[in-house]
Amino acid sequence: MSGMAGRPSLTRYAWLSVAAALITMGMKALAYALTGSVGLLSDALESTVNLVAALVALVALRVAARPPDERHAYGHAKAEYFSAAIEGGMILVAAGTIVYAAVQRLVRPVELERVGIGLAVSVAAALVNLAVAMVLLRAGRRHRSITLEADGKHLMTDVWTSAGVVVAVGAVALTGWLRLDPVIAIAVAANVMVAGWSLVRRSALGLMDVAVPAEERAAIDAVLASYSGPSVQFHAVRTRQAGPRSFLSFHLLVPGAWSVQQAHDLAERVEADLHRVLPGLTIEAHVEPLEDPRSFADEDLDRVAVPPSARPGSDAPSSTRL
Repeated sequence: MSGMAGRPSLTRYAWLSVAAALITMGMKALAYALTGSVGLLSDALESTVNLVAALVALVALRVAARPPDERHAYGHAKAEYFSAAIEGGMILVAAGTIVYAAVQRLVRPVELERVGIGLAVSVAAALVNLAVAMVLLRAGRRHRSITLEADGKHLMTDVWTSAGVVVAVGAVALTGWLRLDPVIAIAVAANVMVAGWSLVRRSALGLMDVAVPAEERAAIDAVLASYSGPSVQFHAVRTRQAGPRSFLSFHLLVPGAWSVQQAHDLAERVEADLHRVLPGLTIEAHVEPLEDPRSFADEDLDRVAVPPSARPGSDAPSSTRL
């Protein structure tokens, strides 16, 4: 019965991510070329993934921003889940590449060169990623965009990866233990895999119409409970998420003697209160007579068969649920 106002275009954040990926990719590649460190190579490879992910995010945000049409009556918001899933998959591929390169260095260690300059370049690249990640995470939470959140978390993972690599390469330079470099690279890959799997899992849940978070559902239940009483009941309360959008549907049971206007006015008040606690919630309310047993045949997702005794016009006695 109501919808959410369109949010501003988020593509500017995707362009910021693209620019950051290009800058850091070049800086980290330079750091690897200067030192020959497989740890820094793993860092550079992840920045390459960042670039592809940022481009995918850009496309997804453009698609998600399209208004509803005849074939997509609920909008295109779920396009963001595809972006996050693709990004998660690419992160897993990058992690596998890092492990492969690290194993080669475990077998054949290589002396590192010009460590100081290489680490300075890597630290500068990490600071760029940190700044952009914080911007993306704030924007993602503010606009409820899983794409921006995924990109921000990916970049933040990259920051921690860079920190680990810098420490490892510095330790190699101090101790001379060359195999420490690939060992740290494998540890970095494990951390990257966790981040990738988290994104894939969250995207899958979104595509499967996962319910809203527990705190949001608690807020919804509190509003409905404030109206519930002998003459007003709610059931079949269902929620789902689609990218930045949250959907709620419920059945509002009122006395059958009420006029359509009375039932409608109550539904409007309930929706207004729901919007106060959860702005942007898309709500669909279905009004039913409280005394009709058929009103309770669709509490579950699939409507149950209504026995003949409960149908209007039947002379057989029927129980009334209140």
